[in-house]
Amino acid sequence: MSWKDTFYNKLMESYKDTLNYDGISGNRMAARFAALSEIGLTADNGSNRPGYSQEEKQAKDMVAGWMSEAGLAVHRDEAGNVFGRLAGKQDHLPAILSGSHVDSVPNGGHFDGPLGVLAALEVAEAWKETGYQPEKPYEVVIFSDEEGARFNGGFNGSEGLMGFGNLEDKKKLKDSDGKSFSEVLQDVGLSSGDYPKAKRDEETIEMFVEVHIEQGKRLEKENLPCGIVTGIAGPCWLEVTFTGEAGHAGNTPMHDRKDALVAASAFITKVASLPSTISDSAVATVGKLHVEPNGVNVIPGKVTLYVDIRDIHKETRNKLIEVVRQTGEEIASAHNTQITYHETMRVSPVPINEKTQDLLEEAIRSKDLSPYRLPSGAGHDAMVAGEKIPVAMLFTKSIHGVSHHPDEWSELSDCIQTVHVLKSFLEKIQQRGM
Repeated sequence: MSWKDTFYNKLMESYKDTLNYDGISGNRMAARFAALSEIGLTADNGSNRPGYSQEEKQAKDMVAGWMSEAGLAVHRDEAGNVFGRLAGKQDHLPAILSGSHVDSVPNGGHFDGPLGVLAALEVAEAWKETGYQPEKPYEVVIFSDEEGARFNGGFNGSEGLMGFGNLEDKKKLKDSDGKSFSEVLQDVGLSSGDYPKAKRDEETIEMFVEVHIEQGKRLEKENLPCGIVTGIAGPCWLEVTFTGEAGHAGNTPMHDRKDALVAASAFITKVASLPSTISDSAVATVGKLHVEPNGVNVIPGKVTLYVDIRDIHKETRNKLIEVVRQTGEEIASAHNTQITYHETMRVSPVPINEKTQDLLEEAIRSKDLSPYRLPSGAGHDAMVAGEKIPVAMLFTKSIHGVSHHPDEWSELSDCIQTVHVLKSFLEKIQQRGM
């Protein structure tokens, strides 16, 4: 049996056929998931479709074909983003966009990104089957290079659409093979010189709605198929360096040491307890450090570590950054060491409008599901779009919270229930607007 058939059968084995209604088909979604999963398939049965790779392009082209079959007018922009447009009764109005991405991390999963694209397309398929034409234009979008596996920094598609990012900085990027941003784009028929032309007037977009797997365990613990995203956390990365004095491990008395690693260890332990003192949605993580000289019998003289600080609210995120810095100063002083900071990233959080969350809750209740609100700790294309236009997000339950791994999985029934909620929400904003 082929991998495609195996994947399809696994999706369908626990699927509830009663969810096939109002033009939405779990069978069709399963077949499309399976077809996409073959593109860039790894030896571990994972996905390897880097941004602006031939594999990503092949996946985009496959979905573009389905868009055309669904009656959508397909076009591509200069950032490689793909759009399938369904005309509205009042086609001059700003469009409602929904979608995600089809690129992946190396040896990633088959749901992160494709779920949002296929969910948005399934709504268009359902409207076609039921003869529904929206009042406002609707566009299914596939963003390029969300994951950033190619250049260690993603969102090149959504940044292009929203007019963010400095082209000269992007041209300096090189992938692991030494290829420049310009060369990589050229390989898939794009031109870096045309990249700025992808910028779209935000007045032509009413809202962007993204469906994504949760990448966490909250919905699984609540036994719910989907949830309402309250906001997308904006990360700040601090490079923190403790400088002490290296010395011989045997000849330097304990009371006469300036041990940078001991100071850094105290800091790391303290950082873990700080977010809860600021905000229920704040997090802080130390995930990388370098010890110098890094010898078994040498007192560490210098430690560089990185703190990832996030929250969905800018004010509390920034407050946590300051508390982390103050804590570092106090610990360095207590351990007779010096500390320096270098901020390598600060992205604004994107809170989701309360009225938008309430309308999502209405959509969830209309499907006899219990509403549950949760923050997104990870970045998404909606985070980039949300800096200029209204956005909404729905999460789908992730089994065991696994993400960016071949074992990543969301049950098809949970995916389809999310599509039903998405369809209901999109129909509500067609009538009410936001």
